[in-house]
Formats: sequence, C-alpha cells, structure tokens
Amino acid sequence: MFIAAATDNLIRAIDIRTGKTVWSDTLPAGGQATPMTYEADGRQYLVIMAGGHHFMETPIGDAVVAYALPQGPAATTRREAQ
Repeated sequence: MFIAAATDNLIRAIDIRTGKTVWSDTLPAGGQATPMTYEADGRQYLVIMAGGHHFMETPIGDAVVAYALPQGPAATTRREAQ
C-alpha cells in the first residue's frame, strides 16, 4: 500500500500484512494527495502530486512525482516534473 497523507514530506510503501514500512522517499512538498499506480508495457509506476497543505503544515509545492517500480533487484527510479 502506498500512502503520503502525513504531516511530513514522505511517501511510503507499507506491507499490509505486517504494517511495516518497506520503502519511503522524501517528496519536494507535502504529499496530501492520493497516490496512483498504473502499468505500462509490463512495468508498474507510482505517481503523486506533491502540493503541500497549510493545515497539515507541510511545505507548499507544485510537483508531480513519478516512480518506476523495480523489475527485480534494481532500486526504484524517481522522476519529478514541475
């Protein structure tokens, strides 16, 4: 499960069976948005809008961040568009 709706700038992958965080990354602004995953050409991607939120006291921004999930032992690749 992917989640970023916290009072920090992190996006996390959480194992729903154990509740443990298995991956995280720092977003350029608060990630008070719903992450989206999609598949293209057999590869899974994760996208989130990092816009921040004044009530959550996270930095305001206007970034769309996309990650390509690993296809094996490789690390997650991050791309950011602003």
